[in-house]
Amino acid sequence: MLRLTEIKLPLDHAEDALRAAILERLRIPAGDLLRFNIHRRGYDARKRGRIALIHTVDVEVRDQAAVLKRLGGDRHLTITPDMAYRYVARAPAGLKSRPVVIGAGPCGLLATLMLARMGFRPILLERGKAVRERTRDTWGLWRRGELDPESNVQFGEGGAGTFSDGKLYSQIRDPRHLARKVLEEFVEAGAPPEILYVSKPHIGTFKLVSMVEHMRATIIGLGGEIRFQSRVADFDIEAGRVRGLVLADGERIAAEQVVLAVGHSARDTFATLHARGVRIEPKPFSVGFRVEHPQSLIDRCRFGDAAGNPILGAADYKLVHHASNGRDAYSFCMCPGGTVVAATSEPGRVVTNGMSQYSRNERNANAAIVVGIRPADFPGDVAANPLAGIDFQRHWEERAFQLGGGGYLAPAQKVGDFLAGRPSTGPGAVIPSYTPGVRWTDLSTCLPDYAIAAIREALPAFDRQIRGFAMADAVLTGVETRTSSPIRVPRGDDYQSLNTRGLYPAGEGAGYAGGILSAAVDGIEVAEAVALAMVGADA
Repeated sequence: MLRLTEIKLPLDHAEDALRAAILERLRIPAGDLLRFNIHRRGYDARKRGRIALIHTVDVEVRDQAAVLKRLGGDRHLTITPDMAYRYVARAPAGLKSRPVVIGAGPCGLLATLMLARMGFRPILLERGKAVRERTRDTWGLWRRGELDPESNVQFGEGGAGTFSDGKLYSQIRDPRHLARKVLEEFVEAGAPPEILYVSKPHIGTFKLVSMVEHMRATIIGLGGEIRFQSRVADFDIEAGRVRGLVLADGERIAAEQVVLAVGHSARDTFATLHARGVRIEPKPFSVGFRVEHPQSLIDRCRFGDAAGNPILGAADYKLVHHASNGRDAYSFCMCPGGTVVAATSEPGRVVTNGMSQYSRNERNANAAIVVGIRPADFPGDVAANPLAGIDFQRHWEERAFQLGGGGYLAPAQKVGDFLAGRPSTGPGAVIPSYTPGVRWTDLSTCLPDYAIAAIREALPAFDRQIRGFAMADAVLTGVETRTSSPIRVPRGDDYQSLNTRGLYPAGEGAGYAGGILSAAVDGIEVAEAVALAMVGADA
């Protein structure tokens, strides 16, 4: 097949316009076009009055060689790459050892699923609960201010991404098209088929719940085992090699291949690994606030008169500002038509995140406005304590809890007051969506001074790109600290820990991903490395 890119059509194009555009670009008669399918569809909204849909299509023609010869100089015409996934190994008969995966987020689920499909009968250990029980516990925090430290937005089947916008795109290099494999697995599990071709696919929490359950059933049907409420409390490491795991209830599990797919909030697990001598390094991350605007404002600024078109959906944005103090402030995890949610996993601390359903039809748009934090900003001797980034996060989460007044209320402030340096006393036109609720205050002591200064400088700069972004009644809610992992567990080309054989650091918590899709791709690559090691091949 041939791949044809950059086919531009108006937003309101006729049903047969894409086929006609393909025929025109290839300069072939209608009978020579045997079939085509859309590989990718996005839009160009730089000119709000003339929004164009941009298509990439794979086409089958009667005489491919003749088309290539005639149009060989067209940089938008190539041979469709082979995107088929091929399993790297198959478990031999009678294999007694079973790989163990820790964590049922997207990385752990995909690693477990791939190992199960290759016949290795993996064991998946998840400290939290199954996804529907976990959902009830999470609503307990949101509605009643009751936190279960082992079952919440961070811990449980599906990982932190279950309570998010469900974004399924990333900027990772992907020469093997593993992201396509992830999306195909998601569609098989019940995701909308459109995620295979829209440029910014997303799912939303409700659809993610049923998908995760389907994947669980598939893993079990293939001989895998999934155990919930099974927190790993210790690692049996001898002479630089993993030998087994100890669960919180005292049970010991022999294991020589362990995939460490915990999320970035598994702070106790990182402490245990550090105590056992596993090499850990501090890494940068970001902190900031959630900002909320009317979604209609964002739609109008991005789409103009086309706002509300169902093909475009709710508008998003991506903003960055290089502040005069040397810090970068930028938008992160933008959730169109969504809500700000309580995302803490530890008592006495407030953490925010953003979430959207598939429909993205809530009143407000929200995003994190965050500032980059470096290991040099962490307290104490970072060389002696590579977990110092966790101490940094906890400090500001505790401060947010104090400013919120307890009960997991979050501190909030209107943008106009934040820029003017005065506390807020109540909402304006934008009603905050965070539950269990907010306490109006002054956020200037909720983050380091340099972060506050960078955000104060960034908001008016963003207003020049999206008119109304710095509107006085927009709402800031604090704090967002769990943007990415504050540590990395370094690994080699074989995906194993540099100083602990048999331990495979993977996904976001170990410092190797940043979102659902990249974490899932990393899970596939790590599963392949485990499978090759178990059959004695070179990873």
